[in-house]
Amino acid sequence: MSTRTGRAAILRRSLRVTVAASVGFYTLRYAADLPVAALYALFAPIAVGLLSAIPGSGRQQASVTLRALPPALALAAVGTLVAVDTWAATGGMLVIGFLLAFAAVAGPRPAAVAPGLQLFYILACFPPYAPETLGERLGGLAAGMLLLAAAEVLLPDPSVASYRERLATELGTAARAAATDEVPTERLREAGSSMRLSCVPPSERPAGAGRTDRALEQAGRAARHLLEQLASLSGTSPVSADPASAALLRRVAKTCDSCARSLRTGRRPSLPGELERAMRDFQTGRRESTASGHPASAAAGPTLRAAVLRRQSRVLALAGSARIVEVAVDVAANGRPAEPPAPADQFWYAELSTPRLWARRALGNVTFRSVLFQNAVRTALGLAAARLVAGSLDLDHGFWVLLAVLTLGRTTVGATWQAVRRAVAGNAVGALVAGALLTGIGSHTDAYAALLAPAMLVGFSVGPMLGIAYTQGLFTLVVATAFAQMAPVTWRLSEARMIDVATGSVIGLLCGLLAWPAGAEREVRRAMGALLRACGALVPPTAEALLTPWPGSRAALPQTLPSLHRLRLAEAAYAQYRSEAGATSQGADPDWHAVLIVANHVLQGAHRLPLFGLRPSTGPPGPAATWVRTAATGLEAEADRIASLLVGSGRRGAESSSVPSSASSFAPSLAPVPDTCSSADVSVDLEVWMASLRHQFARIEASVSRQSPRKRPHRTASGAEKS
Repeated sequence: MSTRTGRAAILRRSLRVTVAASVGFYTLRYAADLPVAALYALFAPIAVGLLSAIPGSGRQQASVTLRALPPALALAAVGTLVAVDTWAATGGMLVIGFLLAFAAVAGPRPAAVAPGLQLFYILACFPPYAPETLGERLGGLAAGMLLLAAAEVLLPDPSVASYRERLATELGTAARAAATDEVPTERLREAGSSMRLSCVPPSERPAGAGRTDRALEQAGRAARHLLEQLASLSGTSPVSADPASAALLRRVAKTCDSCARSLRTGRRPSLPGELERAMRDFQTGRRESTASGHPASAAAGPTLRAAVLRRQSRVLALAGSARIVEVAVDVAANGRPAEPPAPADQFWYAELSTPRLWARRALGNVTFRSVLFQNAVRTALGLAAARLVAGSLDLDHGFWVLLAVLTLGRTTVGATWQAVRRAVAGNAVGALVAGALLTGIGSHTDAYAALLAPAMLVGFSVGPMLGIAYTQGLFTLVVATAFAQMAPVTWRLSEARMIDVATGSVIGLLCGLLAWPAGAEREVRRAMGALLRACGALVPPTAEALLTPWPGSRAALPQTLPSLHRLRLAEAAYAQYRSEAGATSQGADPDWHAVLIVANHVLQGAHRLPLFGLRPSTGPPGPAATWVRTAATGLEAEADRIASLLVGSGRRGAESSSVPSSASSFAPSLAPVPDTCSSADVSVDLEVWMASLRHQFARIEASVSRQSPRKRPHRTASGAEKS
């Protein structure tokens, strides 16, 4: 997002919140004489429109706001009832704080609205215990959120292209590349990069646990891989004696066009399963040609025969990616595929009900290795501790203590300290100005009423643009002018806010220090290391499957679900790590994106090769089988060793930037097939796959070798962005 675009978005958001909060507050405070309702009508738009940075267009934001209204009312009601006792309110804060923070597993929108929902419970759970005002509280809250929803429709953020449209556009690019070979290589790589979720606005990311979102996310990953494969293929010289590959590429182009139309129309892709049958026919033709000694023509020599086989291997691999796109798009459009997908474990979600899918998503993150679980525990403990301290010390306006924990907490202790020291400084200046304002104006309520709306507009726009110190200082002025209209106040209101913010800051720092102070840095290393080991373990069984001759029983397919689970945890850790680390530090890090790419490459090979890879017509001779098993176990060992390097480099920290000497012993190319073996003895598809893995492992290891000690800068990172 450009600076100008970002500023425009901040200005629109501040205007929406100011209009909604002002209309609700002034109407209920002065026209209806309902001060409690007016307070809730003021804070509801601030909580949902400002503290919760809901992504999306105006209609999408309004939809999320309206859907958040029932839980907001319930949380305010629960908070009102438990305010009778500090321990009851603390216990409720612990449970509610965890559940709302853990809602990030559902995707960007629930994660964004969670901080605002936290505030409704926080505001209601403090004394005075006044259940008789529950109706007034709920009425003011509902009025504020409804006004905000109306403002989001009338003053909307611009809409962006949906993920479906993005995917359809890039599939059209893939179709042209497969059919004509006229799309430049750089354009194909750019198209693949544009499908990365980090390049997609949060509102459009398919991050839910239901079938549709899972299918769209899988189709996007497969489309990225397909575009990269097409780019690699376009960089090789075409082989004239290979009409079978040209025919399969035309079939791939038709499939991509059909999937693009399905994404735009919602209809099932035409001729489902045609690509699968074309791949099987292609495979049969390759097997027969290989057995006869020439893949394309009787005149083919050994050199041409090898070139054709290798090109066919690449074409078959990209056809496999297109087949995954086809099935995933079918699931996204219709809920279930037209025919049972193969392999079934890659589309395990297609036959499960929505509740079971959500349960699997939640339970899969109930582990201390999940950064989402870590964040939820950290947030819940911080808020519960703040509620206990504020209640035990009987602090005036104690909810500001919890608000400080909620808004200043970060996923690393270093980032929390940076936020806290700026916030305390800004709040101190704001408190001095607010104290002088309260002393100078005194009890002239009309003056505070005139100042409130301009103070909100300036505070909610200028503050986020200039930083957290300005945000805290200006927000102190806002709350001072608001509370001065509720009851007579003095400069001690500013004093109380300073004490509360300082108390919340200390609690937030302690929680950040005690609960995963390094944020996602260690976890991303552990998750990536575990992912590499899990994927490395898939190489030997995949290779063993291709040692089994076609006639007769096949070897058992590799079990990929554990690796898929590791992939999800690694992706979540990487996403949080990217939000914590400054852009300047990325060149010094291991190439985490390369780890995710090689994991997807291993998983696709483990699925595709046992089904479509060339195999010997008879059992391979001893030297060939030995070479295959040795190469496969060697790749598994290298994956394990590089995983240890990834984790070990994190432990060394700034002690050393060097890699152990054993790291340099890894050869970037695969050992050649023994001269005593012919091309019919070893699957060329397996050889190409393992050679590609070896090259990618070398790339990852090189990124670990060049890693240097550094001090990582930190930025805000949490379930929702905070300024």
